[in-house]
Amino acid sequence: MIALGGIVGASLFVGSGAVIHTVGPAAILSYALGGVLVVLVMRMLGEMATASPTLGSFMEYARTALGGWAGYTIGWLYWYFWVGVVAFEGVAGAKLLMLWIPGVPQWVFSLILMTLLTATNLVSTRSFGETEFWLSSIKVVTIVVFLVAGTLFALGIWPDSTLSVGNVALDGFAPHGTSAILHGVVLVIFSYVGTEIVTIAAAESADPVKSVVKATSSTVWRVIIFYVGSVTLLVMMTPWDRIPTQTSPYAAAFGTMGIPAATTIINIVVLTSVLSVLNSGLYTASRMLFALERNKWAPRWVADRGRNGTPWKAILACTSAGYVAVAMSYVAPDTVFDFIINSAGAVGLFVYAIIAGSQLRMRRRFELEAPERLKLRMWGYPYLSWITLVAIIGVVSSMLLVPDARSQLYLSVLSLAAILASYLVVRHSARSAAAARA
Repeated sequence: MIALGGIVGASLFVGSGAVIHTVGPAAILSYALGGVLVVLVMRMLGEMATASPTLGSFMEYARTALGGWAGYTIGWLYWYFWVGVVAFEGVAGAKLLMLWIPGVPQWVFSLILMTLLTATNLVSTRSFGETEFWLSSIKVVTIVVFLVAGTLFALGIWPDSTLSVGNVALDGFAPHGTSAILHGVVLVIFSYVGTEIVTIAAAESADPVKSVVKATSSTVWRVIIFYVGSVTLLVMMTPWDRIPTQTSPYAAAFGTMGIPAATTIINIVVLTSVLSVLNSGLYTASRMLFALERNKWAPRWVADRGRNGTPWKAILACTSAGYVAVAMSYVAPDTVFDFIINSAGAVGLFVYAIIAGSQLRMRRRFELEAPERLKLRMWGYPYLSWITLVAIIGVVSSMLLVPDARSQLYLSVLSLAAILASYLVVRHSARSAAAARA
């Protein structure tokens, strides 16, 4: 549920309409290709996590396999990404609430939502997990109901429906050409970022190895079924060029099936999704900050734990950063806030590339030193690992060909450069301090 909660959100319930309009029915392939890439990354991450479960997950693997620069970079990149997500979801949730309770300023709703989810994270890790379970359950039930009802509708079995499977080939399967499919992969890959949260959470579970094996072996496939299956039904039920882009295509589909109050129901589900991703974002950012401190890459005070074991100062630090970002959405929405959101656009792909590079190096070490720890192995190693890394680099490079994604790539590279520069400063300070002590 944690893995599902991190990625099944507004990007699916609302954003899928824009992807379908950009690609056409072939958006099915875009979601499938993006999903396969994430499955391969998760398999590599699962191999490392089961062999060496640790707080910080892929940050520690990158540090061990590629060096301090890689661990520092991936840790702060991932923290920055999720702080941006927290701000974005806080603003998105506030806009939804304004539909039902007009007259209240947007920043007030953002503050309320972030405060509620901060409290959940502060109580205990168990509290976070239980909250995420129930929030994710609502999304999962909604998707399952849609998959069942949508299949019946597309097959003409649903009341007052006719066979509509042929809508997939309306105006051709790829009306904008095959290049649009790759464009679609660039758009959808960010929807999948968040699956890897489960390997961070596993470090705090009763049985980390069992938790990771179960999650990486099954959850990612469920995610693909949810995304690819539901998008397939959307283009079957409604001609692709009539699918809404500004509102939820799922609300429109449920409305077509004659389900009462479909828009209100989906808006409630989208709000639940926003809360779920916000909850996951606060958890993930705080744990990554906590792990960064263990390597002396973050202020010492973020490691302070409460009586319940939660790193409360790290959680409050991440919430505070989120508050600042939300404030920017009110003070400077077209400059600072846009920069925060867009500069994290390609960060997930940078993280995936470092994960792939870490697995290639660590697998070799485990085979030489402790092969018995490899309880979950990457398929087709090393060939499929290299293919995955090349594919990630290919998706990043293709962002240069997509006007909307090009600026995100430039700003993300700027973020990457700033973090690498700060690593040089931190390393120099550490060496100077060590020399002074000597």
